[in-house]
Amino acid sequence: MQKKIYVAGMFDDDTAGKVEAAVKTVGGVTSCTSNASKAQVLVDFDESTAGIEDAINAAISSTGVEVLS
Repeated sequence: MQKKIYVAGMFDDDTAGKVEAAVKTVGGVTSCTSNASKAQVLVDFDESTAGIEDAINAAISSTGVEVLS
C-alpha cells in the first residue's frame, strides 16, 4: 500500500533525510521518499503488518516533525 503523509516542521533536505531514514527502519516498509518543499512523506508498506501505520507515524514524530495526516 502507498500512503502520502503530510507533516509540519520538515523545512530542509537534512530533516527530510532524517525522516526517510527513520521510516525505512520500520519493519514492513518497502520504500520511503520525503519532500521538504511539499511537506510530505510518501511511504510504500505491507499493510498486513500489524500496527505499521502507527509505527510509521511514530518514526516520523521521533525526528521532531509533526504528522498532520
